[in-house]
Amino acid sequence: MVLKMKIFLQLCLVAFLVSCNSDTKVSSSSNVETSESPEISQEQIDHLGITDVNYLSAASKRALKWPTDLGNDWFIEFDNLKPLKGDLAYEEGVVRRDPSAMIKENGKYYVWYSKSTGVCQGFGGDVENEKVFPWDRCDIWYATSEDGETWKEEGLAVGRGEKGEYDDRSVFTVEIMKYDDKYYLCYQTVKSPYTVRVKNQIGLAWSNSPDGPWIKSKEPILKPADNGIWKGDKQDRFAVEKKGDFDSHKVHDPCIIPYKGKFYLYYKGEQMGEKITFGGRQIRHGVAIADKPEGPYVKSKYNPISNSGHEICVWPYNGGIAALITTDGPEKNTIQWAPDGINFEIMSVIPGVTAHAIGLNRDADNEKDPTEILRWGLSHVYNSWNYQSIMSYTSKRKVEHRAKGE
Repeated sequence: MVLKMKIFLQLCLVAFLVSCNSDTKVSSSSNVETSESPEISQEQIDHLGITDVNYLSAASKRALKWPTDLGNDWFIEFDNLKPLKGDLAYEEGVVRRDPSAMIKENGKYYVWYSKSTGVCQGFGGDVENEKVFPWDRCDIWYATSEDGETWKEEGLAVGRGEKGEYDDRSVFTVEIMKYDDKYYLCYQTVKSPYTVRVKNQIGLAWSNSPDGPWIKSKEPILKPADNGIWKGDKQDRFAVEKKGDFDSHKVHDPCIIPYKGKFYLYYKGEQMGEKITFGGRQIRHGVAIADKPEGPYVKSKYNPISNSGHEICVWPYNGGIAALITTDGPEKNTIQWAPDGINFEIMSVIPGVTAHAIGLNRDADNEKDPTEILRWGLSHVYNSWNYQSIMSYTSKRKVEHRAKGE
């Protein structure tokens, strides 16, 4: 009798739970809003195609929180990359990658980039004497062009340091800033040996001319956080006792923007013990701020300022800073904007970003519209794992969708 009673009570409980989860009307207290609430307008209902405000899916609830004043000013599409002509056309055996932004001086465009030669062996070879990555054993070179299509390679701009210096292994992924008739190149540095636990840093060089000569900073202007702890002595970058800050392993892809009387150094951080999440690699961006271009740079307490991204691509717009976020993380392939240069919000989601390591055209009128600076510029492409070349990209605003012939 006792057993039958237990079975009966269990069946009653199951029936109660099923009835609670059935497709019945959701009370307004557990939903976003009902149709009687002024916060859900008929215009929103019509725009989002909501069938019944009493039955809102999680997607509809999120959509109701979207900003209503964005329009499509920030929505663009990238076209396919196009090869460059002249000295920057693909050359077998040579790596040219990570173009800086372009600036226009003396009636021609200037660009700086990472350059190396030869194949790379990865970490399985002799890391002391061989080349690990395409960006290993690089120097920074530059080229000029009158039309942005046909380029003349002018030569070496910034080379690697002497043995034992912080930049003796590679200098690469460069960005240009002009300020008060002076030119500044910031870039990544690696000190030998190039192991999986090596900590990349950021260097700086300056000149009174875009053609140099360049004076290098004696010390890095930015270093990784020092609060992560490796586990064991084996060269395993995923073995950690403590991961530390978002940039505890590496600081990459620097770009300095003069902003609000200060200098904002945006950079990519890589964390010790980096994980793969639902958005891909754990890559985030940060910013460090200085009173003068040479530093000292102090990392923002708000870091990280993104939860996604890869190469830094930022530009001033409408009193704030805009950023193209690509490749990694749950918010990849978005354009974001921060009115204060720190607190970024998504402005648009971009389909199929074909351009990588973007070199912006700083000569563009970036206040014309939010994405004017992205109309054309430079990118790099992997011709193979060993060799990359610089190409050009274009983009366009997308305001409507029409069928062919419509």
